[in-house]
Amino acid sequence: MRTTLKLVLPLAISVVCISALYATYQVRKERRNSLSDLARNSTVLAENLQESIEASSARANSKNLQHVVERFGQREHLLGVAIYDLNGKAVALTPGLDQSFASRPDAAARAEKQNAAAHDSFVTNDVPLYVNAVPLHTNNQITGTLAVIYDTNYVDRRVLLALRDAMVSALIETILITGLAFILVKWNFTAPLANTANWLRSMRAGAPPSATTPVLPQGEFFDQIHHEVKHLTDALHTARAAAQEEAQLRDTQSSVWTAERLGVSLRSKLADKPLFVVSNREPYMHVLQENKSVQVIVPASGLVTALEPVLQACHGTWIANGSGSADRQSVDSNDRLEVPPDHPSYTLRRVWLTREDERGYYEGFSNEGMWPLCHIAHTRPTFRPEDWLTYQQINRRFADAVLKEMESVQTPLVFVQDYHFALLPRMIKEARPDARVAIFWHIPWPNPEVFGICPWQRELVEGLLGADLVGFHIQTHCNNFIGTVDHALEALTDWDRFEVNRQGHVTRVRPYPISVAFSSNGQESHPYRSAGEERAALCNELNVECSLMGVGVDRVDYTKGILERFRGIERFLELHPAYHRRFTFVEIAAPSRTDVPRYQQFLEEVVVEAERVNARFQTDRWKPIVLLKKHHSHKEIERYYRAANVCLVTSLHDGMNLVAKEFIAAREDERGSLILSTFTGAAQELSDALLVNPYDVDQVAQAIYQSLEFDEEEQARRMVHMRKIVLEHNVYRWAANVLSDLTEIRIDTQERTEVAHAQ
Repeated sequence: MRTTLKLVLPLAISVVCISALYATYQVRKERRNSLSDLARNSTVLAENLQESIEASSARANSKNLQHVVERFGQREHLLGVAIYDLNGKAVALTPGLDQSFASRPDAAARAEKQNAAAHDSFVTNDVPLYVNAVPLHTNNQITGTLAVIYDTNYVDRRVLLALRDAMVSALIETILITGLAFILVKWNFTAPLANTANWLRSMRAGAPPSATTPVLPQGEFFDQIHHEVKHLTDALHTARAAAQEEAQLRDTQSSVWTAERLGVSLRSKLADKPLFVVSNREPYMHVLQENKSVQVIVPASGLVTALEPVLQACHGTWIANGSGSADRQSVDSNDRLEVPPDHPSYTLRRVWLTREDERGYYEGFSNEGMWPLCHIAHTRPTFRPEDWLTYQQINRRFADAVLKEMESVQTPLVFVQDYHFALLPRMIKEARPDARVAIFWHIPWPNPEVFGICPWQRELVEGLLGADLVGFHIQTHCNNFIGTVDHALEALTDWDRFEVNRQGHVTRVRPYPISVAFSSNGQESHPYRSAGEERAALCNELNVECSLMGVGVDRVDYTKGILERFRGIERFLELHPAYHRRFTFVEIAAPSRTDVPRYQQFLEEVVVEAERVNARFQTDRWKPIVLLKKHHSHKEIERYYRAANVCLVTSLHDGMNLVAKEFIAAREDERGSLILSTFTGAAQELSDALLVNPYDVDQVAQAIYQSLEFDEEEQARRMVHMRKIVLEHNVYRWAANVLSDLTEIRIDTQERTEVAHAQ
């Protein structure tokens, strides 16, 4: 009964709404028609009277005029007729008119003034009236005015009758349609579906057929359901078997990694233990909008893509800085909330930082100190004692939050992210020796001589060695890290096994090249426009004329080689003037860390350099560089990836640079070329890109020319190979490798203690 009502009630409500709308239309139409008839009839009567009076104007007197108005005043709905002289006094009035008409109404005054017909509606003594007035002439001179007055109460009566008829009609239609629908749904839909649900319940329970087993309804519609459900049952059995096989063979199987495979693979390895992830950036941010509503934002991050399936599979916890304007409103008393919002399956624990904390820990030590130190890009790092003190305090605050979250968990697993938390692994390990701790360093690690300029290199390295596993993008960074350990500390370094033994605790150092999600798995997932069509659309939006397009996607950061890229484009146009008016480069530059003075300065440098190159070459509808200084969504950026003939990634120093892999993943048409700096981690995997030294302007210019001259066969050969690499070595495989290695580490706290005492 309830299901039937759910199906029928929307229909009944729809019928009522439609009937009400139609009734409203009918009522308005009736009122409009009645008023139109009134205006027409009054005009005809006024004109007839006008002609009659003006024709007999020579013998007109008050008595004759009174006789005329009385003779014409007996019309239906006509309240009366009045004739006024030029002074506005009534010369003749229908006996039934109120004394208020002894002086002319406004419509008569307007008719005399305009020498044309005028009409008006008003209420007198609660009676709605309509007046139509015309001027009277003698020898083409105005001698007075004539007014016909109607009582319009009959219009309201007609409208009420029309409304009554419409509502009765709507009620009858609603009852008939709803009743018929109720019967049809009950007989032909609800009852058979209930029987079908009972039949499916029996099938799901695996009960053998018996006399009590519901009979599946017959008929063409339900026969099809019966047929499809049997196929679905068989498919579910097959899927269960495949999942079991996947779980058994996950360590040796060579198929492409997916979010589902990652979750299945690590569920058993984690042994029902939750994973604790620590990062500066949170996976979900709550932002207060101008209308006071709260919007949930998912920051663009490959890390979220990679780790969320694992956290969902093990009901883990993500500890991060709560930076959204409405983040505090969204957590419970313990600063926690369940995410994702649409399907809560793991916990987000927020840690709060003040503006002073961010200046010292994030903007100061992390981004004015550690970032330029690790990126050898000729920007001097700044180390302030007060920033170092704040960095230590924030690392301790996060460590306390992590320890609080895993109080009741035995042998927990902790995965720390990036250079913001170099001290965190040792802090956690000292408090919880049974924890398995990994940290992934997302930026480069420089050689020992460079890192040695940091006043607190010893403390930073000791903090990292608190981890059981330290991950970098490439082997070179692993080599540099172990070399730094040799220079900074007394520890046993095993270069063959890439392990460091410090006071009985062994830290493994491994390369794990991070990547992107390759959701299409090599097949076209959406009916995209062709590259040429997309390029034409983007050029139109940018208001430039070009047939060839290059693209660069970067945060505005001095390590990304944006200035060097612009100079390479300038040199290319110098050497190959045939590409003038044909080639435009679009730089999507997202402002970054704008509170740091060096980043403010660099943004200005980028703008000035783009304007300089454009001033040299541009014409009315073409310019060589289009600089877009704002944040773009991944969907917006993907359009440029698909449209570009060439993508330039010319970082001066980069741990990996995922822009190169995002561009490759977006090129489902297997076209386009990639120009890639040799100083990126991605260059070690993507050898089919055109590899350049970004400081060599001529080499960059030559690479641009070469990429634009490639025929489709050469583009496809290179792109197919690179897409295969990115597909097979995607971000899910990265997460699987890191976390699988972490789960296999043996934690022997007793042995560690004994060795430490021996040393």
